Amino acid sequence: MTAQVACTTSDLAPEEALRADLVAANGSTVEVAVVRDGDGNWHAISDICSHGQVSLSDGEVEGCYVECWLHGSQFDLRDGMPTALPAIRPVPVYPVTVDGEQVLVDVDAPLN
Repeated sequence: MTAQVACTTSDLAPEEALRADLVAANGSTVEVAVVRDGDGNWHAISDICSHGQVSLSDGEVEGCYVECWLHGSQFDLRDGMPTALPAIRPVPVYPVTVDGEQVLVDVDAPLN
C-alpha cells in the first residue's frame, strides 16, 4: 500500500493534532496521530501512548512534542522517542507528504 490521505492542510492549525484510522497493506487498521508542530511542519506518529494505551491526538502539542493527556508522558514528533516519564518506549513514526491540500501518511513504512 502507499501513502493515504489522512487529512487536509486546513484541518489543523500549528500545535494541533487529530486522529486518523488508516488501513495497512495487511488490512489492519493503524491509529495515527497527525500533528502540525509549532513551526507548521507535519508529523504522523502512533496515536496510542506506549505507556497508558490512550490517544495521543487528545494530548497537548507544544513545539515538536506531544504530551499524553493521561499521565503526562511526552514524545518527540520527529522520532517517537519519549522525553518525559512515565513512558520509556518510543511510538512508531510514519512518513508524511503534503500534496497540495492533502496530508498523506504511509503506515506501511515506519521510520523507526
